[in-house]
Amino acid sequence: MSDEPEPDLRRVSTVHLGQYTRETANAIAGELEAAGIVWWYKEPGFLSQVWEFGVRLFVDRDRLAEAQTISDRITAARNPATGSPGEPPA
Repeated sequence: MSDEPEPDLRRVSTVHLGQYTRETANAIAGELEAAGIVWWYKEPGFLSQVWEFGVRLFVDRDRLAEAQTISDRITAARNPATGSPGEPPA
């Protein structure tokens, strides 16, 4: 028997993947789940929604490169005319 915790019980450190429109964030989240990448999101609070736009996604630090590839692919597909990364305006 191994001393390592089961994969879903291990401690996960997350890092910021990006800030996206709600629709783009949902599409990325679906792909992250399909790839087995741990993720979570943060929406703006009641007051901060006045100046903060979109949903911030965070992913497992150990799988950031893979998550960025997924994010880039989805945002490019959702924004073909502009070529923009699909993030909300600053």
